[in-house]
Amino acid sequence: MDELISEWEKRKYVAKPGEPELPPQLSELADKSTDDVMKELNRLPFFMTELDDTNGDGGENTTLEALKSLAYDGEPDEIATNFKNQGNDNYKVKNYKSAVDFYTKGLEVDCEVTALNAALYLNRAACNLELKNYRKCIEDCKMVLQLDDKSFKACYRSGRAFFAVGRFEEALQILEYGLTIDSENVQIKDLIRQIEAKQKEIHEAKMKKERDEELKKLKQSVLQDSIKLRNYTILKSSRPAEYLQDAKIRLEDDTDYQSQLIFPAVMLYPTTDEFDFIAEISELSTPQELLEMILDRPAEWFQDPKHENFSVKKLECYMETEAGGLIKVGKKIAINTVLGSEKPKVPLFDNGLRLYVVPKVDSQQWLSKWNKETILAMRKQ
Repeated sequence: MDELISEWEKRKYVAKPGEPELPPQLSELADKSTDDVMKELNRLPFFMTELDDTNGDGGENTTLEALKSLAYDGEPDEIATNFKNQGNDNYKVKNYKSAVDFYTKGLEVDCEVTALNAALYLNRAACNLELKNYRKCIEDCKMVLQLDDKSFKACYRSGRAFFAVGRFEEALQILEYGLTIDSENVQIKDLIRQIEAKQKEIHEAKMKKERDEELKKLKQSVLQDSIKLRNYTILKSSRPAEYLQDAKIRLEDDTDYQSQLIFPAVMLYPTTDEFDFIAEISELSTPQELLEMILDRPAEWFQDPKHENFSVKKLECYMETEAGGLIKVGKKIAINTVLGSEKPKVPLFDNGLRLYVVPKVDSQQWLSKWNKETILAMRKQ
């Protein structure tokens, strides 16, 4: 700062003999620091970099106020025109909010010149369109058309605003009216094509959704009929196991009730307190096929003493009945045969097959502990 002040001191104007003295206003600045000079200059409207409403002593900036008052000097149409021009200048540099303010001030003058007021509304509509104030844009265009029913620009701008808010029919109506004013207007025709393309897209999406819903209903109906025709029963739990919460039963061909039913299976090993979950099996599968699949394990697994009797030949399979009892299932019998049998009724649980797998050597002890009442009570929980 000392260097700047020093430089300022060097450049001070000092009148030489015969040269004019500085005007009083500049003479006052000659003895001031650089910061003080900049503050003084900032109070002059031409040099302002930030608004200064004071005269430096806490009062109003009389110079600025005088300039403000000039904006309202002249006839109403001259004042409105001045505000319109300032709005146009701001619009050109994309300062849309300030432009709106100037156009609004021009309208508040109420100059009673129809063409001028129409232009102010039309220009403000353009700003509101850029600012995405679509409702205000539509209102401004409506005022334009009340003043000038031949303004195709008002039709175009309100059409864009209606389009932006999804009011397609109103957009097309005002644009079609615009074509009665200027039948060859390229912008209006292009916007109409955009709207019609959007309407077509929405219509096709709606039709697709309706077709998908109908197809979904058809598939669900076919699935339900398939289950009834097979005489299958499905029991639902109030709190299904986590791995079954999203379990679904489906047809291999979901439009053909005679195709295979596909559903998940839970293989329970009560003697070791373990289980396996198979996401999808066919109703035509047999317990043996399922056992062969799940017992395809590393040799180390069978070396564990609790798994020493886990081979297809040494295992027995049981399924739970609707009444809470158990039935032994032949390992070569297809699952659909068991599920479709009338008595005893063996259901699917939460859309999945429940198969108990027990080593033969442990089966009698395990069966002796099975309690129907306890099982039925657990289903209600």
